[in-house]
Amino acid sequence: MDKFTLVIGNKAYSSWSLRPWLALRHVGASFEEEVIPLRTEGTKAAILAHNPAGKVPVLKHGALTVWDSLAICEYLAELFPAAGLWPEDPAARAVARSVSAEMHSGFLDLRRNLFMDLKQRRHDPVRRSAAADDIARVTALWSDCRARFGAGGPFLFGRFSIADCMYAPVCTRFVTWNVAMDAGARAYVEAIYALPAMRDWVAAAEAEAWVVDFDAK
Repeated sequence: MDKFTLVIGNKAYSSWSLRPWLALRHVGASFEEEVIPLRTEGTKAAILAHNPAGKVPVLKHGALTVWDSLAICEYLAELFPAAGLWPEDPAARAVARSVSAEMHSGFLDLRRNLFMDLKQRRHDPVRRSAAADDIARVTALWSDCRARFGAGGPFLFGRFSIADCMYAPVCTRFVTWNVAMDAGARAYVEAIYALPAMRDWVAAAEAEAWVVDFDAK
């Protein structure tokens, strides 16, 4: 099989990049990664060299280029069916796709206010309040998925799936922004953080030299 290269933003800040990175680790594929620091003078040109859409992540597989985090995860699910990136049950699979798509296109207040930053913890009740409706929707969604489909393990659909890839960055936001969680949501966040791949990502993010000052005007 042709080699994989995943082009990502720096790990402290790129929530979109984390998703397919976790999927690649889950399927056990060997891959190289190319990290492009975000919010620098050369960021735009560096990304455009890989993707005319001007965004990361980008997966290169031989002559093929796949962009967009969900599209990459779907491609990996097709290449590695034994990895079970989608639930086997049709109903569970349909719901997993639905919640993944909702994460992909929604939760704008959560994205704007509780941005991903693995380098520091933040205490900002104003921003948390602005994202309160999205926080409530996410935690209700997690609870519903776990109650209906989560009997086989600690993740949203029991076994790890693309849905967990999609919500892993939200877990980091809940931790770094000190979001209050009930026991079920906290258990799910802890399960995500316990993944060896997730531990590796967080450690690499904390070790990165690049620092973005989101508070700078």
